[in-house]
Amino acid sequence: MQSKLFKWIIVLGCALVISLIPPPADVSREAWTLLAVFIATIVGSIVQPLTGSAMVLLGVVALALFRALPIEKALSGYADKVVWLVLAAFFISRAMIKTGLGHRIALIFVRLMGRKTIGLGYALVFTDFILASFIPSTGARSGGIILPIARSVTETYDSRPEDGTEARLGTFLMSMLYQCEVILCATFLTGQASNVIIAGFAAQQAGIDLNYSVWFISAIIPSLISLAVIPMMIYRLYPPEVKETPNAVSFAHDELKKLGPVTGPEKILLVVFVAVVILWITAKFHGIDSTVIALTGISALLVTRVLDWHDLIDETHAWEVFIWYGGLVMMASALGETVVPKLFAGSVASITTGWSWPVALLILALVFFYAHYAFASITAHVTAMFIPFLAVTIAVGAPAGLTVLALAYFANLSAGLTHYGTTPAPIYFGLGYVTQKRWWTIGLIASILNIIIWSVVGLGWWKVLGWY
Repeated sequence: MQSKLFKWIIVLGCALVISLIPPPADVSREAWTLLAVFIATIVGSIVQPLTGSAMVLLGVVALALFRALPIEKALSGYADKVVWLVLAAFFISRAMIKTGLGHRIALIFVRLMGRKTIGLGYALVFTDFILASFIPSTGARSGGIILPIARSVTETYDSRPEDGTEARLGTFLMSMLYQCEVILCATFLTGQASNVIIAGFAAQQAGIDLNYSVWFISAIIPSLISLAVIPMMIYRLYPPEVKETPNAVSFAHDELKKLGPVTGPEKILLVVFVAVVILWITAKFHGIDSTVIALTGISALLVTRVLDWHDLIDETHAWEVFIWYGGLVMMASALGETVVPKLFAGSVASITTGWSWPVALLILALVFFYAHYAFASITAHVTAMFIPFLAVTIAVGAPAGLTVLALAYFANLSAGLTHYGTTPAPIYFGLGYVTQKRWWTIGLIASILNIIIWSVVGLGWWKVLGWY
C-alpha cells in the first residue's frame, strides 16, 4: 500500500511541478498542460501505480478535464488506423495460438534443424521470424509459442536451473532466443507493437512513410547479419555443454504425431496469413491500406469460424494495448503539433553547434540507444525520446530518412541490454537459466555488435536504397 502511494506521489508530483513552472513566452497554457499530463502519463507507465493502460486512460481524461484538449481530440487516437492495425494483428496471433499452427511451425523447424544445439536455436528463431511478420505481441510469440518448446527441449536434456544444470543447454538457448527476439522486433513493422507508433511519429514529424514493406526492406540486410553474428558470439563466449541435440528431433517428431494432420482451421489460417503478408508487402502496387488488409483478414477468420466473436472479446491484452497506444498516439501527436518539441530541439541543438551531421547523428543515436537502461519497455522509451531526438538530429542537418531509420531500429535493438528491456525479457530471465550478470554482459556485447552492424552495413544498404 505504501509502495503504491509512493508511486502516485511520483506521478502527481511530476505533473504538479511542470504545471507550476511558468511556460515559455511562446507556449500556450494548454500546450504546457498537455506536456505535464504527457510526462506524468509516461512516468506512470514506468512506475505503474496502475497498469499502463489505466494510466493512459487517466491521462486522456485529464487532458479533457483540464481543457488541454477538447474531448473529441482527446479520444481521436482510438480512431487512428495504426491503432486498429495493432489490434487486428493481436487477433491474428490469437488465431495462431488457438489453432496450434504456430506450435506446429516451430516443431517442424526443430525436426528439420534441431540435431545440433545451434541448429535447434535457429529453428526456433526462424519460427519467430515467420511469426514476427504479422504478430506484434512479443509476449504471444515468445511466451505462447517459442518459449514452451525451448523449455521442454532443455528439460529433455536435464538442463534445469533448480539443480544447477542450466549451463548444459538452457543458458545458451535462452540467451540466444532473447537476443534474436529484439533483432526480429527491429526487422518488421509488426515486430513489436510500438513500431507502429514510431511509424506514426516518422510520418507526422518528418514526412517519412515507414509502411510495412519499406520498414522490412530497409531492415532485412543488417538484420540477417545480426542474426548470424549474435548467436555465434553467444556460442563462442558461453558455449553450451551439450553440442548435439538429436533428442530434440525425436521430441519434435513425437509432438507432431500427437498434433496429427493439419486441421481445417490451420489450413484456413495459413491461407489468410500468407495472403495478408503478401498484400502488406505489395501495398505500393495495389494501394490497399495495411489496416484494411489486416481487418479483412480478421473478417475472413470470423466468417470461416477460425475465430469467433468471443475470441476477440477475450483477447484482453489486445484491448489493453488498444487503450494504451490509442491514448499515447494521440498525446504524442498533439504535443508534436505544439512548439514544445521545437523548443527542446533548439536547446539541445545549441550543444551540437559546429558539429558535422554525421558526428551529431552518431553521438545522439548512441545516447538514445543506451538510454534504454532507464526504461522497462520499448514503448516508454519511444514515446519519451523519439520525437525530441528526431527533431534535434534533423536540426543539425542529418537527413530525415536516415535519422528515422537509425532511431527506429536502435529503439528495438536497445531492448537487449537488460533483463527488463521489453515484455519477453522478464519471462526469459524469470526462468532462472541466465544470471543477471551474464544477461547484462551478453546484452552489452550484443549491443556493440548490433550498433556496428546496423551503422556500417545499414548505412551502406540505406545508401543503396536512396535514404540519403
